Amino acid sequence: MAHRQDLPPIQESDPSEIDPIWMSSRTARQIYALGEVEKDITRLLSLAASSVSLLTLPQTDEPEDILPQGEERSEQFVLEVSEYFERLYSIQDNIRSSLAHIRQSRIAPSAITAPSLGFVPPSLGVGLPRPAGTSRGLQEERIDRDAWVGILDALTRLRASQQREQLVQTSSPHNEYMCPTKL
Repeated sequence: MAHRQDLPPIQESDPSEIDPIWMSSRTARQIYALGEVEKDITRLLSLAASSVSLLTLPQTDEPEDILPQGEERSEQFVLEVSEYFERLYSIQDNIRSSLAHIRQSRIAPSAITAPSLGFVPPSLGVGLPRPAGTSRGLQEERIDRDAWVGILDALTRLRASQQREQLVQTSSPHNEYMCPTKL
């Protein structure tokens, strides 16, 4: 049975430590808040376990359990239960806030329900005409273009590097001793 000192510490998120991506939109903030709810649920379960261990008779404590005795035990129980209900209310508020956000955003229930196995979602955005059966949106086209531009840039730099190496090797008087392939 766990004692309060064995529980993970309460970690309130400092706004300066939150990745800016989570503050970029209301939806991102809601997703971050749901992640915090998940952490709160873990803490809630730890508090419940600790509270139950404080309710047991002191005679049933394991030797490795460092639980308070006497009045301290009752006071610790009150603190644990108070934090438990604070967390529970916080979780309830955050879930209600997320549900309100979903309702306000008018997100279709089909978007929340998991699609069937093997489902391929349609691409979003405006795209170039493609053969029947394939469609790509503007964002997909941009990613594809950027990937090819990146490949071209890498190959250009590689070619320039190889040309510089060849130039250095041909201009060196002892090039057969300096060339790593001859060693």
